[in-house]
Amino acid sequence: MLLRIRIRLPDRPGSLGQVARTLGAAGADVVQMAVLERDNGRAMDDFTVAWPAGVDTARLSEGLGTVPGVEVVGVWPTAEPQGAFPDAAVIGQVAAVPERGAEILADAVPAILSADWAGLAELTAEGGAVMTHASVGGKSGADLPELLPLRPRAFTAPDGTQFAVCPLAKGTLALVVARTGAPPFHRTEVFRLEQLAGAADAVLTGDRSGRSPV
Repeated sequence: MLLRIRIRLPDRPGSLGQVARTLGAAGADVVQMAVLERDNGRAMDDFTVAWPAGVDTARLSEGLGTVPGVEVVGVWPTAEPQGAFPDAAVIGQVAAVPERGAEILADAVPAILSADWAGLAELTAEGGAVMTHASVGGKSGADLPELLPLRPRAFTAPDGTQFAVCPLAKGTLALVVARTGAPPFHRTEVFRLEQLAGAADAVLTGDRSGRSPV
């Protein structure tokens, strides 16, 4: 199985090496690493690791906790996107089958953003939202929390579910992504969602004057 591990660590030479060695000693195989932010001598990184199915992940956090200056922000299951360049591959699929482009995008986003599910939602006259399409793990027709103002952003629902939302189809739909047992969506993840939505809109509407494509 694959896990996503988000950590804060000192932004100095050797810190990443200590983290990688600790992960390896715990039995995790690092698949990829992404830098989310660097500021005031600290960094926040996401590691994707292969981990034996059924093995308790507590020892990962315990091991990382022994590395000076390292803080574990979250550990949660993830899936590996298909292909070497998953964002470009998804937009290619959208272009190949435009009549299902929005649904294809929603189905692909959970793996790209390490989320549980994603969906397309229409806003109601009362200001609520109802899902019209859901990926695996979601439920079409389900009620959603307040999505207004409809702009690229992340928020935490009252039940603790983490959401990221972005307008799609020139604002007629909302692209909604959700995960539980994980940290809030980082601003880089929201930006990536916005870029995907903008590229999909450019393909589906032929409007290349808006957001930059992926």
